[in-house]
Amino acid sequence: MSALTPFPALAPVARLSERVADALSAEIKSSRFRPGDKLPTEPELAEQFSVSRTVVREAMSRLKSLGLVESRQGSGVYVLEATIAPLSFDASYAVSKEAVVQMVEVRRALEAEVAGLAALRRSAADLRNIRQAIVSLDKAVESGGDGVQEDVTFHRAIADAARNPFLLSTLQYLSRFLHGATRVTRANEARRGDFAREVKQEHQAILAAIESKDPTAARAAAFDHMNNAIRRIEEADPAFWRQEGAVLARVLMSGLTPDATPPSSNKG
Repeated sequence: MSALTPFPALAPVARLSERVADALSAEIKSSRFRPGDKLPTEPELAEQFSVSRTVVREAMSRLKSLGLVESRQGSGVYVLEATIAPLSFDASYAVSKEAVVQMVEVRRALEAEVAGLAALRRSAADLRNIRQAIVSLDKAVESGGDGVQEDVTFHRAIADAARNPFLLSTLQYLSRFLHGATRVTRANEARRGDFAREVKQEHQAILAAIESKDPTAARAAAFDHMNNAIRRIEEADPAFWRQEGAVLARVLMSGLTPDATPPSSNKG
Protein backbone atom coordinates (compact mmCIF):
# COMPACT_ATOMS: atom_id res chain seq x y z
CA MET A 1 0.00 0.00 0.00
CA SER A 2 1.21 3.52 -0.76
CA ALA A 3 2.15 6.06 1.90
CA LEU A 4 -0.77 7.16 4.01
CA THR A 5 -2.60 10.18 2.62
CA PRO A 6 -4.00 12.37 5.40
CA PHE A 7 -7.69 11.97 6.14
CA PRO A 8 -9.74 15.14 6.65
CA ALA A 9 -10.55 16.15 10.22
CA LEU A 10 -14.17 15.48 11.14
CA ALA A 11 -16.63 18.03 12.45
CA PRO A 12 -18.63 16.74 15.46
CA VAL A 13 -22.04 16.66 13.75
CA ALA A 14 -22.85 12.95 14.08
CA ARG A 15 -21.23 10.33 16.30
CA LEU A 16 -17.55 10.61 15.50
CA SER A 17 -16.95 6.88 15.68
CA GLU A 18 -19.64 6.29 13.04
CA ARG A 19 -18.13 8.92 10.78
CA VAL A 20 -14.65 7.44 11.13
CA ALA A 21 -16.04 3.97 10.42
CA ASP A 22 -17.93 5.27 7.37
CA ALA A 23 -14.80 7.00 6.05
CA LEU A 24 -12.66 3.88 6.44
CA SER A 25 -15.41 1.69 5.00
CA ALA A 26 -15.52 3.90 1.92
CA GLU A 27 -11.75 3.59 1.52
CA ILE A 28 -11.98 -0.20 1.77
CA LYS A 29 -14.86 -0.43 -0.71
CA SER A 30 -13.02 1.83 -3.16
CA SER A 31 -10.03 -0.57 -2.96
CA ARG A 32 -7.66 2.00 -1.54
CA PHE A 33 -7.26 -0.61 1.19
CA ARG A 34 -7.28 -4.06 -0.34
CA PRO A 35 -7.88 -7.47 1.28
CA GLY A 36 -4.83 -8.32 3.35
CA ASP A 37 -3.73 -4.69 3.78
CA LYS A 38 -2.93 -3.55 7.27
CA LEU A 39 -4.77 -0.45 8.40
CA PRO A 40 -2.86 2.43 9.98
CA THR A 41 -2.33 2.07 13.71
CA GLU A 42 -4.74 3.43 16.26
CA PRO A 43 -2.54 6.46 17.10
CA GLU A 44 -2.05 7.19 13.38
CA LEU A 45 -5.78 7.11 12.68
CA ALA A 46 -6.52 9.24 15.73
CA GLU A 47 -4.08 11.84 14.46
CA GLN A 48 -5.29 11.68 10.86
CA PHE A 49 -8.96 12.09 11.80
CA SER A 50 -8.27 14.49 14.68
CA VAL A 51 -10.22 12.32 17.12
CA SER A 52 -9.43 10.39 20.29
CA ARG A 53 -8.14 6.82 20.31
CA THR A 54 -11.40 5.79 21.99
CA VAL A 55 -13.29 7.02 18.93
CA VAL A 56 -10.97 5.01 16.69
CA ARG A 57 -11.50 1.87 18.79
CA GLU A 58 -15.29 2.27 18.51
CA ALA A 59 -14.96 2.72 14.76
CA MET A 60 -12.88 -0.44 14.49
CA SER A 61 -15.51 -2.37 16.44
CA ARG A 62 -18.10 -1.25 13.92
CA LEU A 63 -15.92 -2.29 10.97
CA LYS A 64 -15.40 -5.70 12.57
CA SER A 65 -19.15 -6.12 13.08
CA LEU A 66 -19.62 -5.38 9.38
CA GLY A 67 -17.09 -8.06 8.46
CA LEU A 68 -14.70 -5.60 6.81
CA VAL A 69 -11.64 -6.03 9.05
CA GLU A 70 -10.17 -8.36 11.64
CA SER A 71 -7.67 -7.93 14.46
CA ARG A 72 -4.58 -10.13 14.54
CA GLN A 73 -3.00 -10.52 17.94
CA GLY A 74 0.14 -8.45 18.24
CA SER A 75 0.05 -7.48 14.58
CA GLY A 76 -2.75 -5.00 13.91
CA VAL A 77 -6.02 -4.68 12.00
CA TYR A 78 -6.28 -6.11 8.49
CA VAL A 79 -8.81 -5.79 5.67
CA LEU A 80 -10.82 -8.92 4.93
CA GLU A 81 -11.98 -10.34 1.62
CA ALA A 82 -15.33 -8.90 0.57
CA THR A 83 -18.35 -10.95 1.65
CA ILE A 84 -22.10 -10.46 1.54
CA ALA A 85 -22.74 -7.36 3.62
CA PRO A 86 -24.61 -8.00 6.87
CA LEU A 87 -27.83 -6.17 7.63
CA SER A 88 -27.13 -2.65 8.87
CA PHE A 89 -28.78 0.74 9.09
CA ASP A 90 -27.58 4.25 8.44
CA ALA A 91 -27.80 5.81 11.90
CA SER A 92 -27.46 9.32 10.50
CA TYR A 93 -30.78 8.92 8.64
CA ALA A 94 -32.92 7.85 11.58
CA VAL A 95 -33.48 11.29 13.07
CA SER A 96 -36.87 12.17 11.63
CA LYS A 97 -40.60 11.53 11.76
CA GLU A 98 -40.27 9.67 8.45
CA ALA A 99 -37.69 7.32 9.93
CA VAL A 100 -39.98 6.52 12.88
CA VAL A 101 -42.82 5.71 10.48
CA GLN A 102 -40.55 3.48 8.40
CA MET A 103 -39.36 1.61 11.48
CA VAL A 104 -42.99 0.99 12.46
CA GLU A 105 -43.53 -0.34 8.93
CA VAL A 106 -40.77 -2.87 9.64
CA ARG A 107 -42.53 -3.79 12.86
CA ARG A 108 -45.83 -4.19 10.98
CA ALA A 109 -44.33 -6.77 8.63
CA LEU A 110 -42.80 -8.77 11.48
CA GLU A 111 -45.36 -8.40 14.26
CA ALA A 112 -48.29 -9.53 12.12
CA GLU A 113 -46.62 -12.85 11.29
CA VAL A 114 -45.37 -13.26 14.85
CA ALA A 115 -48.91 -12.83 16.20
CA GLY A 116 -50.29 -15.33 13.68
CA LEU A 117 -47.73 -17.95 14.65
CA ALA A 118 -48.31 -17.26 18.34
CA ALA A 119 -52.02 -17.96 17.87
CA LEU A 120 -51.16 -21.36 16.38
CA ARG A 121 -48.42 -22.37 18.82
CA ARG A 122 -49.02 -20.63 22.13
CA SER A 123 -49.17 -22.61 25.35
CA ALA A 124 -51.08 -21.88 28.54
CA ALA A 125 -47.85 -20.46 30.00
CA ASP A 126 -47.43 -18.19 26.98
CA LEU A 127 -50.94 -16.82 27.49
CA ARG A 128 -50.19 -16.10 31.14
CA ASN A 129 -47.05 -14.19 30.13
CA ILE A 130 -48.90 -12.14 27.51
CA ARG A 131 -51.73 -11.32 29.92
CA GLN A 132 -49.27 -10.37 32.65
CA ALA A 133 -47.42 -8.12 30.21
CA ILE A 134 -50.65 -6.24 29.50
CA VAL A 135 -51.37 -5.90 33.22
CA SER A 136 -47.85 -4.55 33.81
CA LEU A 137 -48.23 -2.11 30.91
CA ASP A 138 -51.55 -0.80 32.22
CA LYS A 139 -50.10 -0.36 35.71
CA ALA A 140 -47.06 1.49 34.36
CA VAL A 141 -49.27 3.93 32.46
CA GLU A 142 -51.62 4.42 35.40
CA SER A 143 -48.67 5.25 37.64
CA GLY A 144 -47.46 7.92 35.20
CA GLY A 145 -44.76 5.92 33.39
CA ASP A 146 -44.27 5.84 29.63
CA GLY A 147 -44.78 2.07 29.42
CA VAL A 148 -42.00 1.63 26.88
CA GLN A 149 -40.29 -1.34 28.51
CA GLU A 150 -43.65 -2.94 29.34
CA ASP A 151 -44.80 -2.50 25.74
CA VAL A 152 -41.61 -4.14 24.50
CA THR A 153 -42.14 -6.99 27.01
CA PHE A 154 -45.70 -7.50 25.72
CA HIS A 155 -44.55 -7.91 22.13
CA ARG A 156 -41.62 -10.08 23.21
CA ALA A 157 -44.02 -12.41 25.05
CA ILE A 158 -45.98 -12.83 21.81
CA ALA A 159 -42.73 -13.48 19.90
CA ASP A 160 -41.73 -16.15 22.42
CA ALA A 161 -45.08 -17.85 21.82
CA ALA A 162 -44.40 -17.98 18.08
CA ARG A 163 -41.69 -20.60 18.65
CA ASN A 164 -39.54 -19.49 15.72
CA PRO A 165 -35.88 -18.96 16.63
CA PHE A 166 -35.14 -17.17 13.34
CA LEU A 167 -37.87 -14.61 13.94
CA LEU A 168 -36.66 -14.21 17.50
CA SER A 169 -33.10 -13.62 16.32
CA THR A 170 -34.29 -11.05 13.78
CA LEU A 171 -36.31 -9.23 16.43
CA GLN A 172 -33.38 -9.37 18.82
CA TYR A 173 -31.11 -7.78 16.23
CA LEU A 174 -33.69 -5.09 15.52
CA SER A 175 -34.56 -4.56 19.18
CA ARG A 176 -32.16 -1.62 19.51
CA PHE A 177 -33.97 0.22 16.72
CA LEU A 178 -37.49 -0.96 17.54
CA HIS A 179 -37.09 0.11 21.17
CA GLY A 180 -36.28 3.63 19.99
CA ALA A 181 -39.32 3.71 17.70
CA THR A 182 -41.51 2.42 20.54
CA ARG A 183 -40.22 5.21 22.77
CA VAL A 184 -41.38 7.78 20.19
CA THR A 185 -44.81 6.21 19.58
CA ARG A 186 -45.50 5.76 23.29
CA ALA A 187 -44.57 9.38 24.03
CA ASN A 188 -46.95 10.53 21.31
CA GLU A 189 -49.78 8.28 22.47
CA ALA A 190 -49.43 9.47 26.06
CA ARG A 191 -50.32 13.02 25.00
CA ARG A 192 -53.91 12.12 24.07
CA GLY A 193 -56.45 10.07 25.97
CA ASP A 194 -58.06 8.76 22.79
CA PHE A 195 -54.71 7.47 21.55
CA ALA A 196 -54.02 5.70 24.84
CA ARG A 197 -57.47 4.06 24.81
CA GLU A 198 -56.98 2.90 21.23
CA VAL A 199 -53.66 1.25 22.07
CA LYS A 200 -55.21 -0.58 25.02
CA GLN A 201 -58.07 -1.87 22.85
CA GLU A 202 -55.66 -2.97 20.12
CA HIS A 203 -53.55 -4.94 22.60
CA GLN A 204 -56.69 -6.65 23.89
CA ALA A 205 -57.72 -7.54 20.33
CA ILE A 206 -54.34 -9.19 19.70
CA LEU A 207 -54.61 -11.10 22.98
CA ALA A 208 -58.16 -12.24 22.22
CA ALA A 209 -57.15 -13.62 18.82
CA ILE A 210 -54.17 -15.48 20.30
CA GLU A 211 -56.39 -16.86 23.09
CA SER A 212 -58.86 -18.09 20.44
CA LYS A 213 -56.05 -19.70 18.43
CA ASP A 214 -57.18 -17.71 15.40
CA PRO A 215 -54.06 -16.91 13.34
CA THR A 216 -55.96 -14.88 10.72
CA ALA A 217 -57.51 -12.63 13.35
CA ALA A 218 -54.19 -12.35 15.21
CA ARG A 219 -52.34 -11.27 12.07
CA ALA A 220 -55.06 -8.75 11.27
CA ALA A 221 -55.10 -7.36 14.82
CA ALA A 222 -51.32 -6.95 14.94
CA PHE A 223 -51.24 -5.45 11.44
CA ASP A 224 -54.00 -2.98 12.38
CA HIS A 225 -52.14 -2.10 15.58
CA MET A 226 -49.04 -1.06 13.63
CA ASN A 227 -51.13 0.73 10.97
CA ASN A 228 -52.84 2.69 13.70
CA ALA A 229 -49.48 3.49 15.30
CA ILE A 230 -48.44 5.06 12.00
CA ARG A 231 -51.71 6.98 11.80
CA ARG A 232 -51.21 8.27 15.34
CA ILE A 233 -47.72 9.46 14.41
CA GLU A 234 -49.12 11.26 11.37
CA GLU A 235 -51.87 12.84 13.49
CA ALA A 236 -49.51 13.97 16.23
CA ASP A 237 -49.68 17.58 17.31
CA PRO A 238 -46.97 19.49 15.37
CA ALA A 239 -45.71 20.70 18.74
CA PHE A 240 -44.80 17.09 19.60
CA TRP A 241 -42.28 16.97 16.73
CA ARG A 242 -40.89 20.36 17.64
CA GLN A 243 -40.31 19.29 21.23
CA GLU A 244 -40.46 15.79 22.71
CA GLY A 245 -40.69 13.83 19.47
CA ALA A 246 -37.67 15.58 17.99
CA VAL A 247 -35.53 14.77 21.02
CA LEU A 248 -36.60 11.12 20.98
CA ALA A 249 -36.16 10.75 17.22
CA ARG A 250 -32.58 11.99 17.47
CA VAL A 251 -31.70 8.98 19.59
CA LEU A 252 -33.87 6.50 17.69
CA MET A 253 -30.90 4.36 16.65
CA SER A 254 -29.05 4.44 19.94
CA GLY A 255 -31.61 2.92 22.29
CA LEU A 256 -30.26 5.30 24.94
CA THR A 257 -32.00 7.81 27.15
CA PRO A 258 -32.24 11.19 25.38
CA ASP A 259 -29.54 13.68 26.33
CA ALA A 260 -32.09 16.38 26.81
CA THR A 261 -35.14 16.06 29.02
CA PRO A 262 -38.21 16.77 26.87
CA PRO A 263 -40.97 18.99 28.12
CA SER A 264 -43.47 17.16 30.31
CA SER A 265 -46.75 16.13 28.73
CA ASN A 266 -50.18 15.36 30.15
CA LYS A 267 -51.00 11.66 30.07
CA GLY A 268 -54.71 11.31 29.62
